[in-house]
Amino acid sequence: MARTVIVGDVHGCRGELEDLLAHVGFDAGDRLVMVGDLVVRGPDPAGTVDLVRRLGARAVRGNHEDRLLKWRARTSGVRGPGLGSVQRETVNALRRRHWEFFASLPLWIDLPEHGIRVVHAGVAPGVPIELQDPRVIMYVRSIGPAGQPEERRGPVTWGERYEGPPHVVFGHNASEKPQIHPYATGIDTGCVYGGRLSAMVLREGEHPPPPESRHEVLVSVPARRSYFPR
Repeated sequence: MARTVIVGDVHGCRGELEDLLAHVGFDAGDRLVMVGDLVVRGPDPAGTVDLVRRLGARAVRGNHEDRLLKWRARTSGVRGPGLGSVQRETVNALRRRHWEFFASLPLWIDLPEHGIRVVHAGVAPGVPIELQDPRVIMYVRSIGPAGQPEERRGPVTWGERYEGPPHVVFGHNASEKPQIHPYATGIDTGCVYGGRLSAMVLREGEHPPPPESRHEVLVSVPARRSYFPR
């Protein structure tokens, strides 16, 4: 049966993405979905995007793609202010096909057969997806004391307050282990920092199981090394 493989933040770690796909036995009948942040900080941004495109993957826009696109719009593709050395390394590696791919990325992808919505960072609990602030979707991490979404890490993550459906699968807020909530699963496990690259793997028509058995649909592979200090 065809499977859906939803992969966490790759950050240019093409080798680890290849390791993960080999680990799950990914083949032509399976579907690949990426949670964004395909590039920046890792060793092979262009190769990562080329692999994702070659496999026909779908992806949402991450905060790093968003920053690069905004920089390019400001500078019309000419080197200009607003980028650090790490981002410049990525920019120098990218070609027109990569920029066109980034520009095509949506803010969210719905997978109704799995009861899932894929976003990069998260959502403001209680707000319909069509009314969400795009920046929240790409940058949120926590919920402040007044209930407001915040980009910094805080004691209360947005996933703790989110009540689905749908079940939201997200990345962005890197942690040692997947973040598991009743209606949300975070799968950024810090590959680029020397952690692991994680994925949710679902059979055709399968929905994420309850928190106590969520691990049954989560897989990961170790990073080959640390590429960026945490």
